[in-house]
Amino acid sequence: MSEFPPCPKCKCEYTYSTGSLMTCPECFYEWNPEDTASNVDEEGPTKIVDANGNELQDGDSVIVIKDLPVKGSSKPVKAGTKVKNIKLTDGDHNIDCKIEGFGAMALKSIYVRKA
Repeated sequence: MSEFPPCPKCKCEYTYSTGSLMTCPECFYEWNPEDTASNVDEEGPTKIVDANGNELQDGDSVIVIKDLPVKGSSKPVKAGTKVKNIKLTDGDHNIDCKIEGFGAMALKSIYVRKA
């Protein structure tokens, strides 16, 4: 695989060298691999934002802005569906929620707006 270390911020394994610094292609974080005491979380925890740029928090209500197909179901989650009491998680699908008629599922924050 790769002889370079994974990204200390997002743990991506596809890092590459740009001279004296290492760069992550996923989060664009740059760090010096010789500096072991680097402060990765200078900004604090990662903020999750909706499609309009509003910060989301646990317990918020959101509205789906696009019809979203659901694997294993013949009908999509329709645009305009209100989802209450979301839970934020790490990863690609960063919202865990329950949608009436579909049950528990994970959504991407780019397909919702804060209600």
